[in-house]
Formats: sequence, C-alpha cells, structure tokens
Amino acid sequence: MIPVRPVLILQHQTPERPAYLATWLEQHNIDYETRCAGTGEEFPATIEPYSALAVMGGGMSANDPLLSNRQAEILILQAVRLDRPVIGHCLGGQLMSRALGGTVGLSPQPEIGWQPIEYEDDPLVTHWFGDNPTSTVIQWHYDAFTVPTGATRLAGSPSCPNQAWALGPHLAMQFHIEMDEAKVHNWVQDDDPLWANAREKYASVQHSDAIVQGIKPYLKQHQATADHIYRTWLGSILNNS
Repeated sequence: MIPVRPVLILQHQTPERPAYLATWLEQHNIDYETRCAGTGEEFPATIEPYSALAVMGGGMSANDPLLSNRQAEILILQAVRLDRPVIGHCLGGQLMSRALGGTVGLSPQPEIGWQPIEYEDDPLVTHWFGDNPTSTVIQWHYDAFTVPTGATRLAGSPSCPNQAWALGPHLAMQFHIEMDEAKVHNWVQDDDPLWANAREKYASVQHSDAIVQGIKPYLKQHQATADHIYRTWLGSILNNS
C-alpha cells in the first residue's frame, strides 16, 4: 500500500492554531504537518508532498504584501491544479478567493463572536455541512471575500453576504469552524483597540463575556458541523485509509 501523504496546515500567526482541526485529524489517524509563519517559518514551495491543504486565519489582511500570503496563494493554486482538497478558514478563505480570481475588501460590517449564518437552498450545502448544520458560527473578521467565478456560494449572514463557497473538492469559509474551547478563551484575551472601537459601532461585534458565554449553547453543534465538513473535505483520504 502506498503511504498517504500528510495534510499541510498553513498557520499565519501563533495564536491561530488549528485547534479542533488538529484534534479531528488526530482522532482519524491522519498525519499532518503545520507550518507557522508566526514563528518565522516559510511555507513550503510545493504542495507535491501533501495530500490536502488547510489554510488558517490571521489578523492580517489577505491583501497585505506579506511573503506568507503570496506563498499560501501559490500553494492553493498548486493544490487546485492537482485536485488536492483545499479548505480555508477566515483569512484562509480570503486567500483562496484571491488566488482563484475573487477579491477581498472591507466587510459590510465586521463580525466578532457568535453570529447567525444563513445557508443557500442547494444540495451542496447538505454535502458540505450536513443535514443539521449549525445556525451560529464564531467569527473574527473585518474583511470579506467575493465568490470566484465558477464557485458556488453556500452561505451568508445579515452582516456579511458571503460566508462560504465551494468549488469541486475545495471549501472556503469566512468563519472559524476550527474553534475549540481553549481557542475561544485565548481569543478573548486580545486587547485590540480596533475590537473595542467596533464593539461601540456594530451589533455584530460581541464583548468577550458574550463570546465566552456562547461556548455552552453553540460549541457542540459547531463542532458537529466541523466533523461533517472535515470528513467531506478529506473523504478521499478516509476512503483509502
């Protein structure tokens, strides 16, 4: 049997760890390799040694002229060309959009904390998110992506019209489906003046207390949806294992 290549995870900042994604991969005995630009690592030059690609979030803009952003876009394009599944979380989804011809700009409203999501009436929604997907997702973004030509929009929200799109085996999300409880608590320690200013202006931006209080009512179904998403994303790997 030919060994299955590991999954490559691109981490842009040290706090933006893969969290529940890493837990899920370990539960399913799927090897993965994480490269973190936040610790000074350069991302690999080629996707060839890897079976799939996951791109995590980060506090920078996808439009920022950072080496890690451009390296991520190159790897996304390589993976799409080779039909190796790509999944993007927040900044990762934005980089996917840019790489495939979409754009990234300011969101109509920023979203921080637990926010509602609305799914399209499309069979691809059930394919990617399951029969009972979470109606509340956790967010932290000021920018947002457009849907690239040829991709299918799967979800939106009252504050940001494009929340997810799919193109073949690839899925881009504006929200953070990888969230676990430890990462929630880590997030709310952020003393960002931009967040404080946004809380004063937008109902779509929560205070730290509300974010922590959302763990109990929302996280279980959120992770159940993550289970379905990750299983769909890596279906070919799981079927061959």
